[in-house]
Formats: sequence, structure tokens, C-alpha cells
Amino acid sequence: MKKIIFLSSLFLIYSCVTVKKHNEKLEIPISAENLKKDVDFTKHKLEQLHPKLYWYISEDQLNYQFDSLKTTIKNPLKPNEFFEKLAPVVAKIKEGHLRLYPYDKRLTRKEIKNLKKQKGLLNRYNFTIDNDRIFVLDNASNIPNMMVGTEILKIKDIAIPNLLEKYKPIINSDGENTTFQKYSMARRWTSFFTAEYGILDSVKVEAKYQNEVKTFYLHREKITQEEKKKTEQQNKKLTKSETGKTKDYNIVTKSFNRDLQFPTKDSTIAYMKIKTFSGTYSKKFYKQSFASLKNSPAKYLIIDVRDNLGGSLAEINNLYSYLVSEEFQFINDMQVTSRLSMFQANYFNDIPTFAQPIAAITYPLYLLGTAFSVKKKDDKFYLKNNGLFALKRPKKNHFTGKIYVLINGSSFSASSIISSKLKDKKRAFLVGEETGGANDGTVAGRYSTMKLPNSKLRLPIGLMLIQPNINFTETKKGVLPDHEIIPTLAEILQKKDIQLQWIMEEIKKNKINE
Repeated sequence: MKKIIFLSSLFLIYSCVTVKKHNEKLEIPISAENLKKDVDFTKHKLEQLHPKLYWYISEDQLNYQFDSLKTTIKNPLKPNEFFEKLAPVVAKIKEGHLRLYPYDKRLTRKEIKNLKKQKGLLNRYNFTIDNDRIFVLDNASNIPNMMVGTEILKIKDIAIPNLLEKYKPIINSDGENTTFQKYSMARRWTSFFTAEYGILDSVKVEAKYQNEVKTFYLHREKITQEEKKKTEQQNKKLTKSETGKTKDYNIVTKSFNRDLQFPTKDSTIAYMKIKTFSGTYSKKFYKQSFASLKNSPAKYLIIDVRDNLGGSLAEINNLYSYLVSEEFQFINDMQVTSRLSMFQANYFNDIPTFAQPIAAITYPLYLLGTAFSVKKKDDKFYLKNNGLFALKRPKKNHFTGKIYVLINGSSFSASSIISSKLKDKKRAFLVGEETGGANDGTVAGRYSTMKLPNSKLRLPIGLMLIQPNINFTETKKGVLPDHEIIPTLAEILQKKDIQLQWIMEEIKKNKINE
């Protein structure tokens, strides 16, 4: 017992020292010479690993951006001062999956323990952005002064337009798309703010609600034992239940990630909401859902992938097989930069800590399999199709009625790919807003996370060019809706779903004409 206590104390001391050393580097300026080496390192790794680097920016333009950046680095900079210079250059590549990460401050075990006992500060709210203005979209805890519709004018005495202007160059979408930025900023501005100013116990806010301006402080609140116990019981009950598993209950949003409903009394319309393609128990969900559809009078299916940032390719491939009646190939062979690029993929990152010893033993087998998984064609390298995305047959319970798909600027990655495929094959009618993800594919899949040698900033680089098997538009845009509907700020704040409402009215008209 004494040995265990001694070793535990030793580990705790070591952890604290490591955290302290890590955080001290935040304030240590790095020489201009070493920062320029990090710029060159970034450029080299992108050229080496990114399979479609010059999709939205020419090689000459990108070289100019990196060279110009180096001319501006004349004095030593702290890691995150350097981040503010390099991140906008990476964003000019216009790949929504590609982003540089700042040098994060680490917390001690004690600090982490204390934070777990507290509620969040800014992340307790959902926000929406309209023309450089931030509005409270949700306030589930009913915290005073932050009612839905409240406009944040200043935070920490910084005017919101100034704050957003600073963060804008870091936000990018796929290609020439512009619809993604406001959604991404609404989600991420609080993270940028926290990275810049640290984890605060309180923050000064100036806000306006119904033309009344107030200045007040938001405070972190302690989580009571009663609240903690209630939340844990609710999460355990839902996540362990068959419904919770199949519908993929999300303990953060306190909602199901996927669901199927029949919103009309006659059940002729089915509405499927998919918040993320997490892959978790998805096969069971779609099997059950389309069996229900088969046994129902449903003639119309509405698939809602608004605000769905993507996820599992296997899930969207499986979902697509329930939506068509003919054989199909969902995506093209995935392009990589070389035979060796996949060797640099993050292997251990996605493996739980308890399984990593086993993963280390099987790592040579992974390398061997990777070596034989790449083929060369027309002087380009592709991953051999492992069968998952080969020619597929539709499922027996595939839906044969009319399909509508709801999309918006926050439909990204996998949700853009399935929307693009459905539109190209004229299998669905798309309603809403241009997607944030590109129509012609994206670079993602497996990643190789580079740590810049001197600044220690992290840059995850997608290794695979993933493109749906379609006729490419070559527009460098997102998936365009067949019928565009852009809700106003007032409609968003009032939770008026005019896009879904339009579809319901359209279906009514169709029924009359049947």
C-alpha cells in the first residue's frame, strides 16, 4: 500500500511538472528563424501528404502566401502569436477539414477535477450569427439576461464586430462556398475566445434585448450533487437502453443523433432527422427504420441533414442503399499522394488507451496491409477498394417513394457527399441552402497530425481524396438545393422552420393532384 501511495504521489508530481513546463512555453517567444522553419515545414508536409492541395488555390498563389508570410516574421513571437499569422494562410487552401490548432494550455488534474464540478461559461448557450452580430439562439438553463434573441454587443469590453473580424481569417469552408462560415463561427467563436483569454470564472458582457442594453457578468456555477446524480442516471438510462443505442443518444446535446417520425395522422409522410453520421449502431437504426417504412403507408420521406457536420462514410453508403432501387457505386477510388503517405496516418489516436498495448503488437500487420492497399493508375496513387465502396445492391427494404432532403450551410463532409450523390442521380429533391461541404468531394478520411517542430502547433492533414461517384460540376461550390429557402434572423430566433414547412405544403399539393 505504501508503494502504491508513493508511486501515485510521484506520478501526480510528474504530471504537474509536465503541465507547468508545457504552459510556460506559451509565454516564451520563438526566434524568427525558427518560426520561418515552421512555415517551411508546414508547406513541405502539405505538399507531401495532401492529395488535392491545389484544388482551390494554384501552386503559385500558395507559394506566394507562404513566402509573403515569412517576410512578415521579423521578430520573435509566442506560439499563439505565430498561430494568428499561419492559420489564415492554411485557411486560404479552402479545405474545410484542414485547420491549424493553437497551442493549448494544459490543466492539472486538480484543475480538471474542479472544472468537472462546474457548469460551462459561454458554451452553455447556442448562438447564431447574422452580419457580424451574435445572438443567443438557445438558453436551456434560463439564465437571466441571456434570453433567446439577446444580442451580444461586447464581451470583456471587446466589441463583437472586432472580435469576429479577428477570427474570420481562421474560418474556411470547402472551395468558394460562403454559407458555412456563419455556422462555423457561431459554434467556434467561444473556443477561439477561450484559447485567447483562458478559462475564465466570469466574464463581463454587454447585451441588448428588446432595445434595452444591459451590462452584467456571466459566472460559472457549481454543479450540485443532486444535479450530477440526476444527469448521470438519465444519461446511463438512455445510453444503455436499446432505443438510446439505436438512436445514438448524445449526452452533450441531451438528444438523439438520429430519429424517425411520422408527423401526419395518416403516416404518409416520414421524417428522418440525422444530426451526425456517427456510425454508432447506425446499421440497426436503418434496418429498423426502413422496415417500419416498408410496413407503413408512407409515400414521402424527408431526410434532414441540416447542421450535420458529417462522419462515417460507411454509414452514408449504407443509408444510400436504402434509398435506391438499382446497383450503385457510392464513391470513387480514394486518391492518396504516394504509396507511403498512409504510413503516416494517426494509428493510435483512435484507439482507446486500454487497447493500445494490443494495437502496438498488431501495428506491423497494419503497416503490411497498408503497403498492399495502394495501387498506381495513370501516375496517381489510389487506395484499393476493400469491398465497402464497390458496386452494391440496394437493400430489399429500400424506399421507393419520393424523397426530399433538407440541407443548409452547416451540412458538411459526409452529409454533403450523400446529398451530392442523391441530387446527381435525381433520386431526391433538395430544399434549403447551399451546403458547406463541396459538391465534388473533400479531403478527409484518415489524418496525419503534424506537430510543428518549434512552435508545437498541431496541423492534422487529411490523407484521402474522397469523391462521390457522380458527374462533377467543377463549380468549386457546395451542393446547391433544387429549391433555395433562406430563413431570416427573426424566423431563426422564433424557431420557425420555413424550409420543412415548404416541403409539407408541397406534399399537400402533390396529394391533391394524385
